Amino acid sequence: MRSKVTIAPMKTDEEMDGKGYVHWKSWQETYAGLMPQACLDKLSLEQTVSWAHSWPQNTLVLKKNDQVIGFSCFGESHDPDLGQAGEVIALYLLRAFQGQGLGLQLMKATMAELADRPQVILWVLKGNEKAIRFYRRYGFEFDGTERTKAHGTELRMRLRP
Repeated sequence: MRSKVTIAPMKTDEEMDGKGYVHWKSWQETYAGLMPQACLDKLSLEQTVSWAHSWPQNTLVLKKNDQVIGFSCFGESHDPDLGQAGEVIALYLLRAFQGQGLGLQLMKATMAELADRPQVILWVLKGNEKAIRFYRRYGFEFDGTERTKAHGTELRMRLRP
């Protein structure tokens, strides 16, 4: 039996629960050693599920055989120097499903949602080389802007025109 892959706006409670799990699990898988362990320890599954239910808008879920295995969040950038730029706020895929082209499908669907924006940016955690390679392959480049948060330094990337 072939596996069924879908990408669609997040709508149901089950999808929100799945998105919350992917958010929490992806942070544990991706950021161990890249950010202070205290930040990871502080992030709970209950918290990420609550966020998913509180802010369901502008979220796509990637499902394989009806199980949420990835998600993206997108919207208008809040960076004051960018005007009406769009932003890929989050894009996560469970490690077990990486390297299969699913992240690329999710990025394409996310970019389609931002197609009316004059430019698109994202922020990536410094040192997250796997994500940086993925974004560069898609056409994003560093623009020299960085910001520091409790979990570490983030670098801004812009999609090449």
